[in-house]
Amino acid sequence: MVALLRKAAPFLLVAILAIGLYDGRIFYSRWRYTRDQERATKAMEAEEARRTITMLGGGKLKILEFQSVPGSIRKGERAIICYGVYGAKSVRIEPPVEALKPAVSHCLQVSPSVNTEYALVAEDDSGHSATERLTIQVGR
Repeated sequence: MVALLRKAAPFLLVAILAIGLYDGRIFYSRWRYTRDQERATKAMEAEEARRTITMLGGGKLKILEFQSVPGSIRKGERAIICYGVYGAKSVRIEPPVEALKPAVSHCLQVSPSVNTEYALVAEDDSGHSATERLTIQVGR
């Protein structure tokens, strides 16, 4: 019996090493696949972030929106003005409505008593400015 075990020992050792190498290869290939998937996901996220920044103005000052709903009202009614800016340090509406902060999207209510032209002025750190205008018509 001992002689049989001594003869089989090299074959058992080779079989155990083969199984160990096979398992190691499986674990390595799974680790590598997961790592490659994580890298691909990070690359896609970076590309999406780059496209978003480009769409918003590429880091430059840009007025994204400036509109009123509705565009005409009756005296005593209210309208909503919505604005959005990118890359701005400060924003203001003339004539002054309320204190504003730079935002990608923000809305406020106004109640003009006569036809009023509003100007949105956005300024960045470099001293550049952008302006857009809209008029709210007031009927009787």
